[in-house]
Amino acid sequence: MKNLEGSLSKIVSNFLENEYKILIDDFEFQLTKKDFEGDLTLVLFPIAKKINLNPQEFGDKLGSYLVNINQNIRKFNIVSGFLNLVITDSFYIEFIESIIDDSKYGHIEPNANSPTLMIEYSSPNTNKPLHLGHIRNNLLGFSISEILKANGNNVIKTQIINDRGIHICKSMVAWNNFGNGETPKSSGLKGDQLVGKYYVLFEKKFNKEVHSLQNEGHDKESAAQNAPIMIQAREMLKKWEKNDSKITGLWKKMNNWVYDGFAITYNNLGVDFDSYYYESDTYLLGKEIIDQGLKGKIFFSKPDGSVWIDLKNEGLDEKILLRSDGTAVYITQDLGTVIKRFEDFPQIDNLIYTVGNEQDYHFKVLFAILKKLGYSWADNLYHLSYGMVDLPQGKMKSREGKVVDADNLIMEMKQTARKISEKQGKINDLDSKQKENLYDVIGLGALKYFILKVDHKKRILFNPEESVDFEGNTGPFIQYAYARIKSLLSKVSNNDFLEKHDVLLDIREKEIIKQIMIYPDVLNSAAKQYSPAIIANYLYELVRLFNSFYQNINILNEPNKEARSIRLSISRSVSRNILSASSLLGIDLPEKM
Repeated sequence: MKNLEGSLSKIVSNFLENEYKILIDDFEFQLTKKDFEGDLTLVLFPIAKKINLNPQEFGDKLGSYLVNINQNIRKFNIVSGFLNLVITDSFYIEFIESIIDDSKYGHIEPNANSPTLMIEYSSPNTNKPLHLGHIRNNLLGFSISEILKANGNNVIKTQIINDRGIHICKSMVAWNNFGNGETPKSSGLKGDQLVGKYYVLFEKKFNKEVHSLQNEGHDKESAAQNAPIMIQAREMLKKWEKNDSKITGLWKKMNNWVYDGFAITYNNLGVDFDSYYYESDTYLLGKEIIDQGLKGKIFFSKPDGSVWIDLKNEGLDEKILLRSDGTAVYITQDLGTVIKRFEDFPQIDNLIYTVGNEQDYHFKVLFAILKKLGYSWADNLYHLSYGMVDLPQGKMKSREGKVVDADNLIMEMKQTARKISEKQGKINDLDSKQKENLYDVIGLGALKYFILKVDHKKRILFNPEESVDFEGNTGPFIQYAYARIKSLLSKVSNNDFLEKHDVLLDIREKEIIKQIMIYPDVLNSAAKQYSPAIIANYLYELVRLFNSFYQNINILNEPNKEARSIRLSISRSVSRNILSASSLLGIDLPEKM
């Protein structure tokens, strides 16, 4: 459709120059609203105003000219200053014929000169397993990466692993005190789940000690500071930063347990990374940057020895960069990490952080500091902020163990898919292995689609049962349509696809072709807005249109050979578009459901 708009723009521009001696080359085209006859609409008001003509009078003259000069325009009508153009069926048929073998339709292949974008996502702490909130982060970051690649960008997927700090020491202290040498092997738990168990245990012991101190007369703040188990954690962090061999040995052992656990979850989710950064490496570089900032008087020290920056002139506040005891805070390592990334990958044009909206202020501060430090690439940083995921019972709380564990959720989605699939009884001819694979594909597809169809700025109330519904705007609805088309196409051969067609199209066929036509524009919009939801909603509309076509128009039993062939061509193109768009969401598609 964009090509047609381009050729029509040139024709209209020449018409205005010849007829009215005026040069205009910027015109507003839009798809015709469904309430009116037509396919493409030209907005007449801005043009008519410049040539001082009534839009109706001008539209009649221009419409007649376009019908006479462009073979793709069959007729026109004018409604309130809008010129609605009816496009010939042959235009749509030629389009479908042109893309019938194009499995990469809409995609732009990157090359060595394409922009390079680094996308950070996941970025977990090594004191607990991944949970539902991490799932949204991972799915969003992975999908955005794939969408940006489809738009011709070189993409580097990365994460920062928060493997040090007081929260990590909490798990270590609890395991030291109460673990009795427990390991993933001896417990039967994934490593990240085992370490997360001790993080929760720390909080329980800590809260108990705080309560006891309060009963002895301490106020809440004093009790929290003087709880014995918290003192142990702070001392452990100091020893870690001094490279105490016993502490670092325990730290490496427990972190490796966690990494093994994360790898399983990432594999189950179908996400991957090209590079990894570790806070334990980058916080030291961050400290060096802070020393430089102190010397350059960008930062300042308070009497207690803590280091700060004043960002009031930037509409922010004062921000601590180093604690009074010299230990680092989150922003310390973030400074070191971003500088290291640009050193490692100097070709980066933009760096996108996929992090929840609870950290909006943090990233405003980080970007402001980097600008003050004079880094030229500081303007090329972007925080892809997204809303939290809620449960019917409220917000998740890691410290209390009130979270939806990612591994458990994936398993629950599979079980829900099993229950619904068995109830429908359409896969009884599959063997047990095929059924298990299908449950994985349906369950994960339901989860991914449910998460990604929501605009990333909005909060999500997650409902597993609703997500696996085979009707409505769900992943299984998309997957089932794909399986239906593959079943249809399996009944024909390549000889059933003619090279040339001369038939009249049904309105349903035209609507599907229009939906396929806009796919490149959808990809472009999704990339510009960092929005997988645009892809998901496009998919739903495509499948909805196909279902209407499939239920109301004869395909395999159509006696007219050319009509049958074009309908098969439309079906094949729809299946390829579903496959392409679903892959950008990380969703696998079964060929039978």
